Amino acid sequence: MKTRLYTPNVKLVLVASFFFLMSPMLINPVIAGFARNIGASSVFAGIVAGLTNLTSLVLRPLAGNLTDRVSKYHLTLVGGCLLLAASLGYSLTTNLTLITAFRILNGVGYTLCSVCMATWMASLLPPDRIGSGMGIYGLANALGMACGPAISVYLYQHYSYQSVFWLAAVCSGLLVVMIQFVTDRGVPVKRAATPTGAARHLRLVHPKVLPVAVILLLFSLPYFATQTYIVTYVASRHFHVAAGLFFPVYAIILLVLRLTLRDLFDRVPFSKFIWICLLFNLAGLVGLADMTNWLMMLVAALGLAAGYGLMFSICQAKAMMLVSEADHGLANSTFYIGVDLGMSLGPMIGGLISSALPMAWFYPVMMVITLPLIVVVYWMNRRTLA
Repeated sequence: MKTRLYTPNVKLVLVASFFFLMSPMLINPVIAGFARNIGASSVFAGIVAGLTNLTSLVLRPLAGNLTDRVSKYHLTLVGGCLLLAASLGYSLTTNLTLITAFRILNGVGYTLCSVCMATWMASLLPPDRIGSGMGIYGLANALGMACGPAISVYLYQHYSYQSVFWLAAVCSGLLVVMIQFVTDRGVPVKRAATPTGAARHLRLVHPKVLPVAVILLLFSLPYFATQTYIVTYVASRHFHVAAGLFFPVYAIILLVLRLTLRDLFDRVPFSKFIWICLLFNLAGLVGLADMTNWLMMLVAALGLAAGYGLMFSICQAKAMMLVSEADHGLANSTFYIGVDLGMSLGPMIGGLISSALPMAWFYPVMMVITLPLIVVVYWMNRRTLA
């Protein structure tokens, strides 16, 4: 018989994770415009916008080590309160120094919640359902990532920046409220006793998870480059499609795929998934390269959803399976370093390509940069990942 997956605790953490990701996803699309609106230069506004991701990247190893030593509930509570404080702070001041400080605070809260909640979720799942459970957890995250920016832009255009910040604060508050009802507080698993006098060192990454993080980084580069440049790309190529519809279509396809394939995450080997997702990512990039009509947009959205979108959950579940439960926090932080680097490097690489070459070369170059490297990294680590 299958072990029960959707326990009350799992449902609560799933809903809480949706509200957690909604908060920064509401703020990220408008924070640069808000900073410019209150007097920041374009360069400084970009720095303000990027501070949360930079803070997250720097603090990932610390968050991973803390998660393996401290209750997941307490760390998530601290992270949620920091997100709440930052969201309220944006709405109450127009001082650029304070806004900068709140972005750093936002980054600390985001880091704690992202690592702790994923690890907490994994600890609540039966060992034979980790793949399915993390797939649904990824779905809750994907919904937050899809809904947040769309709602944010609507509120800003029809009301004000402050309305976006208030809604982000409400979402952070709901996160804090939801986790109060989780009965399993995610107390860390005790490690085996170390030899007398041996010190426990602070580890920056988990070496077993590094190949998984690099693979996901390479899968994510085209996605995050597309997130930044798709409007410019469609306009410069004179394609007659609405660029703004790409990500809602992507989110709907990903929702369907994760719901229908969730049980396969525990039964199909990683070695098969990576080749299937690699082919879909290739199809998605081909669709984006020649997005002359709605059919090609559908091919592009399906390709990236079945490529990067599915690999996100598969890689996260694999990271959990490669290590003991006592190291789940460090494994998650190592995994998210790949995500953070993808979010940072994707737009940078996209900018280099678009400035050095005609826009028609954008996606062909992305194919050459990422897809062969994925094969190389996987082939070099295939025994560990089997």
